[in-house]
Amino acid sequence: DPSDAYVVLQLSPAQPLLNFTVCLRSYTDLTRPHSLFSYATKAQDNEILLFKPRPGEYRFYVGGKFVAFRVPESRGDWEHVCAGWESGTGVAEFWLDGKPWPRKGLQRGYAVGPEAAVLLGQEQDAFGGGFDLYNSFSGELADVYLWDTVLSPDRMRAAFQSLRLPPALLAWSNLSYSIKGDVVVKPRLR
Repeated sequence: DPSDAYVVLQLSPAQPLLNFTVCLRSYTDLTRPHSLFSYATKAQDNEILLFKPRPGEYRFYVGGKFVAFRVPESRGDWEHVCAGWESGTGVAEFWLDGKPWPRKGLQRGYAVGPEAAVLLGQEQDAFGGGFDLYNSFSGELADVYLWDTVLSPDRMRAAFQSLRLPPALLAWSNLSYSIKGDVVVKPRLR
């Protein structure tokens, strides 16, 4: 910590995303800013970004703009986050540990570009790179998913409870990925 390690997820959406949900679990003792999920295109480095600038705050980026969600500081346990967005209304949803936070407006009418570099562990300032090591993630990640729809409240809760989920563009059980640097794949600590 800080680290230059990261994981590249293989994803090839055929068309731009007009709706999506990203969910994941993280476990860390970091108090400095860190990236959890970074989806960049050649046109926009922060197409989709889940970023934690400090304890008690998450930032959800779509198309380079963000909304902030203030949350209770972690109690030193796994945190499950889901963020959903729909282009037609610009509504951004944020769920922490199965609980919704007030929805916010973000990038109404925008389309998230295809042909993306999707990384875990680093925040991209350029397509597939441009890392600031002091924004790197150090800790554990699990249950990473990306859907091309906004999940219903029942499905958001199901994701938190690790229940059966609909088919996804990225699904934890069958991710295609490559490791860069000091990353270790292990069963999740419970």
